[in-house]
Amino acid sequence: MRLRVDWNSLLSDEGPLFTAYSPRYFPPADDMVRYLADFARAHDLRIRFNTRVTRISRPDGDLFTATDQDGNVVRARRVIVATGVSRPYVPPIEGAEEAEHYDQVSVDPAEFTDKRVLIIGRGNSAFETADNLIETAAVIHVAGPGSLKLAWRTHFVGHLRAVNNNFLDTYQLKSQNAVLDGDILRIVRKPDGTYVVSVKFSRVAEVVKDISYDRVILATGFRFDASVFDDDCRPELVIKDRFPRLTDAWESVNVPDLYFAGTITQSLDFKKSTSGFIHGFRYGVKALHRILERRYHDQEWPHTTLPAAAGPVTDAVIERVNRTSALWQLFGFLGDAVLVGTDGEVRYCEEIPVAHLHAAAVRGELGNVASYFTVTLEYGADHDQVDPFDITVSRTPQQDTSGLDARYLHPAVRQFLPDGTGKPVAEHHITENLENEWDNPDVHVGPLRSFLASRLSAGDDLPAGEELAAPRA
Repeated sequence: MRLRVDWNSLLSDEGPLFTAYSPRYFPPADDMVRYLADFARAHDLRIRFNTRVTRISRPDGDLFTATDQDGNVVRARRVIVATGVSRPYVPPIEGAEEAEHYDQVSVDPAEFTDKRVLIIGRGNSAFETADNLIETAAVIHVAGPGSLKLAWRTHFVGHLRAVNNNFLDTYQLKSQNAVLDGDILRIVRKPDGTYVVSVKFSRVAEVVKDISYDRVILATGFRFDASVFDDDCRPELVIKDRFPRLTDAWESVNVPDLYFAGTITQSLDFKKSTSGFIHGFRYGVKALHRILERRYHDQEWPHTTLPAAAGPVTDAVIERVNRTSALWQLFGFLGDAVLVGTDGEVRYCEEIPVAHLHAAAVRGELGNVASYFTVTLEYGADHDQVDPFDITVSRTPQQDTSGLDARYLHPAVRQFLPDGTGKPVAEHHITENLENEWDNPDVHVGPLRSFLASRLSAGDDLPAGEELAAPRA
């Protein structure tokens, strides 16, 4: 449960935990490097250091061949790629090659004294750079298309974090700086080293303005490097070719037995959950391990067998939602599964990707399943459209037993048939709670038990989408 607030530790029964390396909320990167080195030593991990894979091929369509910079070759039936997003993403802007890149530009504010600076990008890298230059630069503009999204509103930590948003004060409180909403059409570098940048503004129809700058910085994110793959095993890419296109099992959609782990798996929950970050993908990696065990070693997904009655199932669900860190961190993406077999047996499986659960149930990979329930933690519908600090917006009373209007993080239980539609036949929401404790006998436990009692006794031939609980607000 402590991993709900520990966003940096890797998963291991023996440790070490990152909390022994730094007490800081935003720790220095050097502490993470030290932690990872100690983690590898503690577990005697088989790592070949100072080795760069320069080519991956699959000439016979069976074995993969990985070649390093010294010509050493490793062959394998299956490959897991966990190389992260190692290349800067350069947007298709005319003249973008003239700009400086976030990963290479100086971090010394003195170099920007009295300069007019344009930072292209709308994420944390862009605003982190802008914040660093507030005290020295003459003018700072942060530019990009689309609406600026704040993490405390969307609950996606990849959106702008409060620690990086001091720059917004200097814009709205009239300190010369500004956020430009629009597309950068071109960047022209003049003979004297300064720039003229053409900006097409989003909120003023058809207005294009040429603006002069002394420095232009690209802070537009990073992408997966697929250049090491030969054509015979090159994975398809998605989201502006930044990430591999994946199946529900983190496998390449076009290269069988090529899997991915870590931040490059975020295409499956892009800007919705936390697969792009340690506190999210550590659970994704654990689930991938279980998928591979089942596919290639005939190992069942770990489970607990429960009596086919509402009481024991309710107790299991309540215990899990009050203690799990996996469902807490990978909210809406990862879920527990209550599998009801055709023979009436009930199995409780923890931490299965919801999309994979739906597909695996149809394929029969989870045994003979008559119906199944998902248990997730998630935010309410349209939660990111509501200002959480606006007191005119009503909240669900904590004694409301319906839970249907909960906007904050709360447990949701849905029942499905293994029919391939992925549409629930019934659902129940447990009312949100300020302390995230869902154990009140009358408000949380009782309504869930009643729901499960009615569903476990219902027939399994209901068409998907019928007899649902009342729609959520």
